[in-house]
Amino acid sequence: MKSTKKIYCLTPIYNDWESFNILLTHLEKLQSENATEYNFSVIAVNDGSTEEHLLSKNKAGIDITIINVKINIGHQRAIAVGLQYIHNEIADYDYVVVMDSDGEDKPEHIISLLSKTNASGKEKIIFAQRNKRQESAGFKIGYYFYKKLFSYLTGQKISFGNFSSIPKGLLGKVVHQNNIWNHYSGGIIQSKIPYDMVLLDRGKRYKGVSKMNFNSLILHGLSSIAVYFDQISIKILKLSLTGIVLCFLSVTYILIEKLFTDYAIPGWASSLTLIISGIILQLFSVTLIVLLLQLSTRKNIIAPNTKIYLDFIENIEKNQAL
Repeated sequence: MKSTKKIYCLTPIYNDWESFNILLTHLEKLQSENATEYNFSVIAVNDGSTEEHLLSKNKAGIDITIINVKINIGHQRAIAVGLQYIHNEIADYDYVVVMDSDGEDKPEHIISLLSKTNASGKEKIIFAQRNKRQESAGFKIGYYFYKKLFSYLTGQKISFGNFSSIPKGLLGKVVHQNNIWNHYSGGIIQSKIPYDMVLLDRGKRYKGVSKMNFNSLILHGLSSIAVYFDQISIKILKLSLTGIVLCFLSVTYILIEKLFTDYAIPGWASSLTLIISGIILQLFSVTLIVLLLQLSTRKNIIAPNTKIYLDFIENIEKNQAL
């Protein structure tokens, strides 16, 4: 007889409890439609919300655990806390699904993620690659340039967010990656853990507006790029050295023009040489700083710690299925 797979849906929440309650009703429906194959539970990381939640009044027929953290730690770190909690505190599960609670990650798409994970032999993390997005034109333009910048600086492509399915066998590798505390999906790409994608449309928010403002989006993008500090350092060093070589060639050309031709205008060679020398000095300074930063990070060995989550948790609330 085919056994029921146990799924833990992990979602961070910050002052979006109305959307979370709607998500629970959708997950309950998903549970009833797939009761013979999947059993869903929810791990919600309350990321320092200032609004009160009413967990005791929830009527969803699924188990719910709310992890209340001490302070607002941000979307990505809330995910990391939840992943480490599941890894350390829960033994009986088959998959972890990371998703947003606002409806933009459609609960019905979880089945597609799980099917793709099964098709991979449970040896890959499956991400939802966005087919159609509901955001404004300004956001889409910004996201396009973000992807181009990410690809140029890191040599990698990123076309997905947090919505993903993690088989139990890979969760241990995920929580040992320190970079997921800065950016979950970027950390997975950088870690070389096998992953794949399934093309899915992005949904619309259930209620309210996104808590992510322009500054938050910029910081989120920079966090994903910061994961690749090693690769970016090499890129900066190459560009700086190329600039220094070009500057030296320019100075050589200026001196040749001044000494061996009649085209030199009095004073221009000296001025240009001083300007280019200043540029060389600045590029050399950038190269030296990046090199020193890279060496300082390489000499410090930080062992992965899968118990960091304990320092963030204030308390845990549980509500069993009714």
